[in-house]
Amino acid sequence: MKKYFLLILLAVTCFSNSYSQQKATDSIKPADTLNLKNLEFTVMPYLGYNRNLEVLIGAIPMFTYKLNKTDTISSKSLSGMAAVYTTNGSYFISIFNKWYYKEDSWRAKLFFLSGDYNSQFYMTDMELSGFYNYGTKATALSVEVQRKIVKHLYGGITYTFAHYKTEFQDDIQPEDVTQTNAIELNGLYDSRNSVYYPTSGIKSLLRYISYPTWFGNEVKAQKVLSEYNTYFPMKNGKDVIAARFSGQFGLGDIAFQQQVTIGGKDIRGYSEGKYRGDGLIALQGEYRYNFGKKMGLVGFAGIATIYGSETEDFNWKAYPGVGVGYRYRAFKAIKMNIGLDAAVGKEDWSVNFRIGESF
Repeated sequence: MKKYFLLILLAVTCFSNSYSQQKATDSIKPADTLNLKNLEFTVMPYLGYNRNLEVLIGAIPMFTYKLNKTDTISSKSLSGMAAVYTTNGSYFISIFNKWYYKEDSWRAKLFFLSGDYNSQFYMTDMELSGFYNYGTKATALSVEVQRKIVKHLYGGITYTFAHYKTEFQDDIQPEDVTQTNAIELNGLYDSRNSVYYPTSGIKSLLRYISYPTWFGNEVKAQKVLSEYNTYFPMKNGKDVIAARFSGQFGLGDIAFQQQVTIGGKDIRGYSEGKYRGDGLIALQGEYRYNFGKKMGLVGFAGIATIYGSETEDFNWKAYPGVGVGYRYRAFKAIKMNIGLDAAVGKEDWSVNFRIGESF
């Protein structure tokens, strides 16, 4: 275990130094939209450890800016890219963009990813139950536009293209080539006082994703994704208590690559990829403690369950996770953190790097 703690220490050293916290309420405009310089650029290192992917190393250049300098309502937009390599031979290159404009009447996202993902999954219907390796070459492109309907309420549409080529260890399953075209309708209620580091308010998101056969999909399927996040200021707005509910519900014939695995954003503490199914339900809470000018610590705990797993014993069981994390303010002009989380789960653990908060 010593080498894992050394990795955490090294990552913390890379981030280092001070933090400043904004105090805001719904009646006050968030600090990240008032009289800020138009462009700020930074490059951050990426370092983590995963029991599945092993050591992850990379770099993340990104910058924030105003699409319209005279717009004092919209949050600053964010663009960047990430290049990550892992010691199990995986690699990822992604480009991400979040745009806020027309006095926050419009929001848009653009995301592209290409990579080779070497992972594992758990099987019980073999002579020897256990983990089996697989490799997926993946390419994905997603475009989203949202429009404000009334105060705090947005409606949007998203198109996502994905292409996967998956090969399995020892040919335990045939090679799988899957291409999907997804159309998503979503509704967002967002009363947060900041999109990058909220200290009060609510974010509630409902997404309906369809993979119709008339749109180039071989098999018809649907997914319903929901989340509810709420934030409570503590110590006069210096610290934050955050709570989250998340539900991911697969309907129809869900492809292997479309299944959900416990771990990552919802219920940290899982990295083996053991618990996989068609749907997931999770609850979690987090305390965000800030000190110095740019630094913070978080403590979090949660519980999740899955359904639709090929291993029946995994369905509807409780999967807890608990851990701590370090945060460092990435930009001077806006409050947005990067950080590292270490967590333990049910017979598993994880060390995750993140851009922004978990939720």
